[in-house]
Amino acid sequence: MSYASIMVYVEADRAPEKRVRLAASLANRFNAALTGMSALAIQPPLVIDGRVIDEMTGVDVELLKAKLADIGTWFRGIVHNERVGWRSVLDYPSDALVREARYADLVVIGNNKRRGSAYRTLNTGEAVLKLGRPALVVPDGVNTLRGERVVIGWKDTRESRRAVCDAIPFLQHASQVIIVEACGPGEQGAALGRLEDIADYLTQHRIKAGSKVLLEQEGSGAEQLLRVAKEEEADLLVTGAYGHSRLGELIFGGMTRKLLTSSPICCLMSH
Repeated sequence: MSYASIMVYVEADRAPEKRVRLAASLANRFNAALTGMSALAIQPPLVIDGRVIDEMTGVDVELLKAKLADIGTWFRGIVHNERVGWRSVLDYPSDALVREARYADLVVIGNNKRRGSAYRTLNTGEAVLKLGRPALVVPDGVNTLRGERVVIGWKDTRESRRAVCDAIPFLQHASQVIIVEACGPGEQGAALGRLEDIADYLTQHRIKAGSKVLLEQEGSGAEQLLRVAKEEEADLLVTGAYGHSRLGELIFGGMTRKLLTSSPICCLMSH
């Protein structure tokens, strides 16, 4: 099992060179094709009291197209891969990436620290939720992913099962894999049994994994997981995404949202 096709999202308004170089290195590692993708949306007319106050002109649309063409040229100049492609479209970035993700085994995107207009900015949380593909979320400033030490944040949910399966190509290259589950008092035995099942499953894929059960502590599950990742000197986290509804996470907070905004290392997430 491997990744044959990797897609990386490239913001048209700021060239994410480190992320692109990381995606290119992964494409070389897995002998995969690499496709860059970007989008900008045409803003609808602003209408107040039945009158059009502001609207984009044909010249404005051509400028958007030129900007996408320029970032595509930049992308091809950065990537040194025989199988490199570029896709761009005039559409909402999140909608466009979700649609184009049908072409990829793995989608590389930035984290959620920068907010901006939906016409020009990818919504990371929405993308992770809707891609139907594993998303590798790369924090700003990270330009390499060795993936030798990996921490899996386990919870016995569909999303976690999907994430572990989606991460197998990374796990097969890792020198150390730790599976972590946080549980309440008296639940340690059941948690350990679940982790042993996952470790046995990974063994069938030629992956040796250890396990660690944590008692739930004050603070978020994301903070505990990041603490373990730091202790293990990991540079990749693997987790399910949005095990609860996204609305619930927005209202009450949640691990996915916290990792998207706070993780200093790459996260492979699946929903």
